[in-house]
Amino acid sequence: MTLYDELKWRGLIKDEAGDDIKDVINSCNATFYWGTDPTADSLHIGHYSSLIMAKRLAKAGHHPILLVGGATGMIGDPRPTAEREIISKETVLNNVASIKAQVEKIFGDLDVRVVNNYDWTKDINILDFLRDVGKYINVNYMLDKDIIRRRLDTGITFAEFTYTLLQGFDFCYLYEKYGCVMQAAGSDQWGNITTGVDLINKKLGKKAYAFTMPLILDSTGKKFGKSEGNALWLDINKTSAYELYQFLINATDDKILEYLKVYTFLSKEEIESIYAKHLEKPEERLAQKTLAKEIITDLHGEDEYKHAVEVSEALFTNNYSNLSDKDILSIFKGVPTIKAEDKPILDFLVDNKIVQSRREAREFITSGALTLNGEAITEETKLDLDRNYSIIRRGKKKYYLITK
Repeated sequence: MTLYDELKWRGLIKDEAGDDIKDVINSCNATFYWGTDPTADSLHIGHYSSLIMAKRLAKAGHHPILLVGGATGMIGDPRPTAEREIISKETVLNNVASIKAQVEKIFGDLDVRVVNNYDWTKDINILDFLRDVGKYINVNYMLDKDIIRRRLDTGITFAEFTYTLLQGFDFCYLYEKYGCVMQAAGSDQWGNITTGVDLINKKLGKKAYAFTMPLILDSTGKKFGKSEGNALWLDINKTSAYELYQFLINATDDKILEYLKVYTFLSKEEIESIYAKHLEKPEERLAQKTLAKEIITDLHGEDEYKHAVEVSEALFTNNYSNLSDKDILSIFKGVPTIKAEDKPILDFLVDNKIVQSRREAREFITSGALTLNGEAITEETKLDLDRNYSIIRRGKKKYYLITK
């Protein structure tokens, strides 16, 4: 199977620019780029599909460039419904530095060039930009871009309107500077990508290539991202390996084959074998566990993956004795937090509304439905005020974080 055929099998190519793009992809020796605007100080799982695509191409022999949009990030790519919030220059540049370090870590020994379009945009005056870029791109052509057309009824600012020119200029600059002949991006960037292809053709008289990847959606049909409120950050300090593990092993069966193809380096034969076994015993969640292992190991290393499994087992068995404070805070992020008090356990439970009454507390205790750090609570149980954090569980799913 050629590299192009593999990408098609994985569902990673949606739109193409360049009638001989197959040959470029199969050459395994082209310089290409993909980009992201630094709207946060970390990439998230929504970016990871593009990131792992670039890593896949790099493993095959291509030469990747990640463009972090320090310039375009100050404008904001037009959203379908409203203008993006402008963030400060200082924040943008800080985010660029963080993302650069993150990507270089994920690529490891593979060569990846990280560039910032602010470096070649900041000194260009508007007259030069209009003369060198604007004169090559027809306004009617820009109005026909899907993302711009959808905003015409509600209104679009001039800054957002010209975003596609900035991105096209980026591609042209990288073509001249580094011999970058191809761009890859999510399908929502198709209009911006083709602007670059056209600019290279009209200004330089050269041929450029591009392809888009389908947007990866969750089971509700939403794309992964900050604006959708379901961001899982690639920075382990923002989203722990345990949180990522929990999300991945709970991926729905209708999405799991797609995720294995997109997010792992497993071969076609390996994926098909794993999925066949998964269909035989879906309750064992073999496919989801494989996905979690592949992604977390790629992002954070094997030790973090093993630790995520151990933490998950601790939660399943209700045994927290070997967990660190950091683990506990990661597991129980968002649960009700209560300050520990030196008082009888029944009073503590009632006063903090863990139970409604002493009678209800005794009913839970009798049935064994109340535990403290995995041990059954009795009327004689004392809170361990020497621990920084303790966990009270009521029933199967109701947790309370008790702080020292």
